[in-house]
Amino acid sequence: MAPMAVALILGWWLVAASRAQQLPQPSLSLHPSQGVSLGDTVTLRCHLPRMAAWVQLWLNGTLRFDKEKDKEQDAAEFSFAGVKQADAVIYQCQYQRLAPAGTSEKSDPVKLVLTDHSYPPPGISLSPKEHVEMGSNITIQCCNKEYGAAFLLHKDGHSAPIQREKPSVGGCATFPLFGVTPADSGTYRCSYRIGGSYLLFSPLGDNVTLEVIRRPAPPRVNGGPSRDLVAAVSGACVAAIVIIIVLTASLLLVAQRRQMQSDLRPGGQGIKWL
Repeated sequence: MAPMAVALILGWWLVAASRAQQLPQPSLSLHPSQGVSLGDTVTLRCHLPRMAAWVQLWLNGTLRFDKEKDKEQDAAEFSFAGVKQADAVIYQCQYQRLAPAGTSEKSDPVKLVLTDHSYPPPGISLSPKEHVEMGSNITIQCCNKEYGAAFLLHKDGHSAPIQREKPSVGGCATFPLFGVTPADSGTYRCSYRIGGSYLLFSPLGDNVTLEVIRRPAPPRVNGGPSRDLVAAVSGACVAAIVIIIVLTASLLLVAQRRQMQSDLRPGGQGIKWL
């Protein structure tokens, strides 16, 4: 009897696991998706099939909220008013189906990154200068001696930081840009991660603007268009002289042949016999 009970339990577990794998994975989105500061209101929206009955919201791998879904909706919302530092965590959602029973996989994780304006923005500098030629090496330095645990370099037009560096002993981080091209031109700013919190950051600091200038084309080795014109004229003259020589030689040959034919005609001077 015991082996049969074990087999039934194992069979039920396999069926349930198979059904769970067949359920579509939900997706989670954050609104607004960036630029969220302490005290703002954010909404997490879990997109899922209409067959879902219950929706769960997980924070850093721990279940925190469980709510029933409206049958006519294809998404469930979780709103947070006046977000706090503790809300800067990783979120996932999951849903359950009643008939047939099953639980979906968790959604891909979403990070809630918060800005704390009570911290001072970092300083920024650019060397050697803001206007450089292509191929130059540039250094951007971000500094905050008190709070910075890691610095981020932002470029206008990019939604995410383009580089991340840890500070040196002096509280500064250096971001090198080697062999810059016109694509590196733009406005740069810094922020830093506040120590003790993985997803809490300072406000953006002042900006520096980099302009990469294309190098002028080097002068042509052959001396430019004027020398090309001289070479072309010289070539044409040489060709004309050659043609004249060939024509003159041809005319002389023709004249000589006619003279010979004239000498051989009857009545002509002909050949004198001794």
